[in-house]
Amino acid sequence: MSNFPKKVRIIEEGPREGFQMEKGPIPTARKVELIDALSTTGVRDIVAVSFVNPRAVPGMADAEEVVARSHRQPGVRYSALCLNARGIERAMATDRLDLPGQLNAFASEPFLMRNQNKTFAEMFQEVDSMVQAYKAHGVPVQSLAIGAVFGCNFAGPVKTDSVIDIVRRIIDIVERNGETLELINLADTMAWATPRTIKTTVEAVATAFPGYRLGLHLHDTRGMAIANAYAGLEMGIDQFDACVAGLGGCPFAGHGGAAGNVCTEDLVLLCDEMGIETGIDLERMIECARLAEDIVGRPLPGSVKTGGSLQRLRDGVRMAS
Repeated sequence: MSNFPKKVRIIEEGPREGFQMEKGPIPTARKVELIDALSTTGVRDIVAVSFVNPRAVPGMADAEEVVARSHRQPGVRYSALCLNARGIERAMATDRLDLPGQLNAFASEPFLMRNQNKTFAEMFQEVDSMVQAYKAHGVPVQSLAIGAVFGCNFAGPVKTDSVIDIVRRIIDIVERNGETLELINLADTMAWATPRTIKTTVEAVATAFPGYRLGLHLHDTRGMAIANAYAGLEMGIDQFDACVAGLGGCPFAGHGGAAGNVCTEDLVLLCDEMGIETGIDLERMIECARLAEDIVGRPLPGSVKTGGSLQRLRDGVRMAS
């Protein structure tokens, strides 16, 4: 039985996840240009940068400057990805970000070693340090993003029971520190998910943790992202990470092909056509998609920026008749 939400919250990850993947340097001014353009689309959450080791992710070496030069718009939350307590300190030092109190973990230890050079035991220690860092700055811990939930290129299939065990251990850490999680964000970091596994995993996690909201972070390496988003909508998921024009991917995933995230404007079109509210102006988002393509200097995988919106076609036919 379908349980489609009436509205969804789309977190725009393009500037952060997209630019970290580009091989050549993207000028800071052009990163700011895209962030500022996205701020006019009606999207309410933009993940502008990540505060990570610039030697590992050189595309984020100018994170502080990007944040400083962006033009904040009322009603838009500007945040950053922080993988450790050091990243939180850097983000807070900008004094221009709305940190969501997000913790980050992974369900695959081999991938965790590639991504952060940590074991599971060290990951749990880092989670505790992040909770304490947020508390020191008065930022409530609100969400957990857990990657490699649906499978891993280095470990193979990931058991849902293992995901649930990791989430339970992190909830225990959070609660021991006097905080309460609200959202569990399930990330298909290496694009192993299918609509079937989206449904079975979401159902299992929702059953294990009733009362928590669930979100999805979907990659499109194998062309499944929009189908997986539909499956998530059927399960009542009302929060999705997405990247304008299909930017993005993970630099440590070890695969080729179109590594981008579910495309923002494609997801908005899907929701619009289903009568699900996003608050995003699709035509403006399409303009941002074309801008993103110009900035990176190559074709990007999003479809709607090329095909256009159906509503514009309907309006054109109506005017012609």
